[in-house]
Amino acid sequence: MAKDGNEMGINTRLAHSGNNPHDYFGFINPPVVHASTVLFPNAATMAARGQKYTYGTRGTPTTDALASAIDGLEGSAGTIVVPSGLVAVTVPLLAFLSAGDHVLIVDSVYHPTRNFADTMLKRLGVEVEYYDPHVGAGIAALIKSNTKVVFTESPASNTFEVQDIPAISSAAHAAGAIVMMDNTWATPLYFRPLDHGVDISIHAATKYPAGHSDVLLGTASANKACWKQLCETFYTMGCCAGPDDVYQVLRGLRTMGVRLDHHQRSALAIASWLEGQPGVARVLHPALASHPDHDLWKRDFCGSSGIFSIVLKGGQKQQHAFLDALRIFGLGYSWGGYESLAVPVFLGDRVVAKGPYDGPLIRLQIGLEDVEDLKADLARGLTAAAG
Repeated sequence: MAKDGNEMGINTRLAHSGNNPHDYFGFINPPVVHASTVLFPNAATMAARGQKYTYGTRGTPTTDALASAIDGLEGSAGTIVVPSGLVAVTVPLLAFLSAGDHVLIVDSVYHPTRNFADTMLKRLGVEVEYYDPHVGAGIAALIKSNTKVVFTESPASNTFEVQDIPAISSAAHAAGAIVMMDNTWATPLYFRPLDHGVDISIHAATKYPAGHSDVLLGTASANKACWKQLCETFYTMGCCAGPDDVYQVLRGLRTMGVRLDHHQRSALAIASWLEGQPGVARVLHPALASHPDHDLWKRDFCGSSGIFSIVLKGGQKQQHAFLDALRIFGLGYSWGGYESLAVPVFLGDRVVAKGPYDGPLIRLQIGLEDVEDLKADLARGLTAAAG
């Protein structure tokens, strides 16, 4: 667990956070409230909105339980719960950007974030610029008078560069910009963005919090200075998540600590093994000593998750042969679930963070299966690629 001064262990906190069972007659799980209309006892209360819940889009006991649990993990002033990880990205950007503003986005960002920036934000009159993930304090030279947001993601999607988040945050704040971070890879268990200067921490809760590949959900957690503006935009847009999905993520949160630990150990074992396999040109995992950003990762993070990439020797023919030979690893997007996945990596949309790499990239999500079975499956893929 990222150090935050709390004496309880992370699994204890995950098991008991978010709600008090005695608020609900002793039942240990909060009720799943399906809500739109909320009744008021009288006209005066209605006119003053003088009760905790006023309409389904503005929170229920179910969404409040998950938001409270996330706030406890993030150390945030407030959390919005939205229908997907992408919505958790777009609502904060829309909350803090206006026509004529400039936004800096790391070039190794999650592709749907890039697509939103290149389409919606540009159409709304926002100037979008991409920067190298290794820029660090040098980002000060890229900040303009109209720069309002610096968007970070560390480690990077697909290529796993580690950003110097404290240095970037310091430079951004000195210029009056706010910092957002997609922290889905590490979760707040292994990195707490707000402790490192980030203003808004973003998660695709679809991944490790949910953990079972059957729910879409996102969260965005803000510090005290940014919470009001984020919350007001969330209410204005009305993009609330459904109660059943919220409950599924809250339930998944209870076991996230033990699942993430298993993902971490299995992924490190497999990544280390892959470094010695013929046909593998390079393994991109920041927790490996061979990774160029390992020292930076070790300085700021206290754990790693189950997703990394490999660089194959050869070309697309070898890449496809490798993927088609896999039997346990499924070919599918997303990650953080119980099953292992593999996808080809496309870097053609990048501006500055293009490599070079010695061959095609494949991203691996290491699930909860037995490590030896996964090694055998990957060996099967490597044999097919070599042939």
